[in-house]
Amino acid sequence: MKKFGLLIVGGIAAIILLSQLGPIIGLAISAAVLYLVFKQFVKSTVTWEKVVWGIAGLIMLTVTASNLPAIIGVAAAYVLYLVYKKWNGSTSAKTKKNDPFTNFENQWNELNKQ
Repeated sequence: MKKFGLLIVGGIAAIILLSQLGPIIGLAISAAVLYLVFKQFVKSTVTWEKVVWGIAGLIMLTVTASNLPAIIGVAAAYVLYLVYKKWNGSTSAKTKKNDPFTNFENQWNELNKQ
């Protein structure tokens, strides 16, 4: 029953992620361009260059803000990751056996007992 619930939640998250794939790409591209425009704005020394880069920055800020629903898609990707992690089971017990620090502590305790 638990796997069935994970399957349902994972399916819904996958559908949401696929439907928001375009806005996610748009958000990433527009945020990158906005960052580049900001860097050029900071570098410019002439007033008219600052005005041009400022106008370009406002345009890119508007484009970036129009893609904010992509955050829902990013959240769906995170939910899909959590479902995948739960589906395969807890890996923390496996990593504790192979953890060199845990093995060192165990060996150190054995040496101190002798």
